[in-house]
Amino acid sequence: MEADILAPCIIVAVRIAPMTSERWPVAARVISGTEIAREVRREVFERVAEMSAKHGIAPGLAVVLVGDDPASAVYVRNKERAATEAGMVSETEQLPATASQEEVMSAGRRLNGDARIHGMLVQLPLPEHIDEDAVIDAIDPYKDVDGLHPYNMGLLMAGRP
Repeated sequence: MEADILAPCIIVAVRIAPMTSERWPVAARVISGTEIAREVRREVFERVAEMSAKHGIAPGLAVVLVGDDPASAVYVRNKERAATEAGMVSETEQLPATASQEEVMSAGRRLNGDARIHGMLVQLPLPEHIDEDAVIDAIDPYKDVDGLHPYNMGLLMAGRP
């Protein structure tokens, strides 16, 4: 019975592939993730340019990266590139895997206080000796890009994102 419920479609990444079923004929629309991404980036670029022209401020994104995980490095590099291409300020605070809890917290405090930075994220996972909850709790909720700060999670759970 459960298989019948799942039979109408298969979800693959951002594309829904149509399946046929006597009980549930399904129509699907194939979308291009590349085209959507291109359009979103163009819109962000235009809005950043407008904000810069009107207010003399370019939005700033900072990332705290601790350690040398290859997948994390690629993800952060892509965020830097996207932010820079959009005309934003981009800053990465890279710390060694051996960084102490205090060094990571200090990087977060510095970015919290940096007026050029409007959004910040800490690339997870952190090394095992770092208390992730303490680091996330120390992020200014107004700069919390990932929405992981307890204040932001509470708003989301209350249906007030």
